[in-house]
Amino acid sequence: MSDMLPHSVRAELAAALAAQKARKSRLRVRDGERSWPVLRCWSKGFAMAAEGAPHLRGLVDLYEGARHLGQCLIVAASEEAGEMRYDFKRAPSAGDSQPLDFERPDDAPIALLPR
Repeated sequence: MSDMLPHSVRAELAAALAAQKARKSRLRVRDGERSWPVLRCWSKGFAMAAEGAPHLRGLVDLYEGARHLGQCLIVAASEEAGEMRYDFKRAPSAGDSQPLDFERPDDAPIALLPR
């Protein structure tokens, strides 16, 4: 069916689909003060819309809404199907609690119950 549509209509449909994906995604990547929406993310990298996407390289922050997911070391990998793909060189996850300076025993109490 899409073969019967004119090229201009197919291009507009593809642009509308990409804009819809960008609006739905809460993922964002920040490089200093600049920020870009992320279309999708997987374990080895993420993708942004190719139009207006910079060739990022280095340390960036990944956010989901206001929640900081982590600092990632990335490199621009390829541009395919209207997406600019980036690969993680290092992607540690940000934790919700402070890291411990000691080893916690397996049988340590979880909470203190009053008498």
